[in-house]
Amino acid sequence: METRTTSVSSVGSVQSKQWLAGIVGGFIGSVIFGLIMQYVMPPPLLEMVIPAMYGIEGPALLTGWAIHQFHGVVLGIAYVAVVQTDFLRSTASSLGGATLLGLGYGLVTTVLLAVLVMPLWLSAAGFPAAPPFPNVAIPGTIVSLVGHILYALPVTIGYALVTE
Repeated sequence: METRTTSVSSVGSVQSKQWLAGIVGGFIGSVIFGLIMQYVMPPPLLEMVIPAMYGIEGPALLTGWAIHQFHGVVLGIAYVAVVQTDFLRSTASSLGGATLLGLGYGLVTTVLLAVLVMPLWLSAAGFPAAPPFPNVAIPGTIVSLVGHILYALPVTIGYALVTE
């Protein structure tokens, strides 16, 4: 019986330009997704919901944007760390692979964060308009998925461009 293992390279071996690609890509992707949140998704997502996750009463649009940008940068850094596995490293370094990973990372972040974590977090924070768990609503979840994919593509493609 064959046993296959996947190893993870030390994140210490990641070049600073790769971390920077995750940070910049996360920031740019968060601007794109933030604009979708502000102008396409039902309000008051950025003004009320995002600040409420941290116990901040809104409306607080600038605070919502700042938190959203922070989340995007953190998720960009997380992407760089995740693709250090032997399984993903070569895929993440090509533009075609990065595009596919962008679609996948957008899907994963939608399911984990928007569908599962956010309703629980908002309920725990006492936000009275917390969505139900799981947070699946059409067309809202589809718009969220599109936003998360548009967020992820600058992260994944930026990483590939500096890694090739």
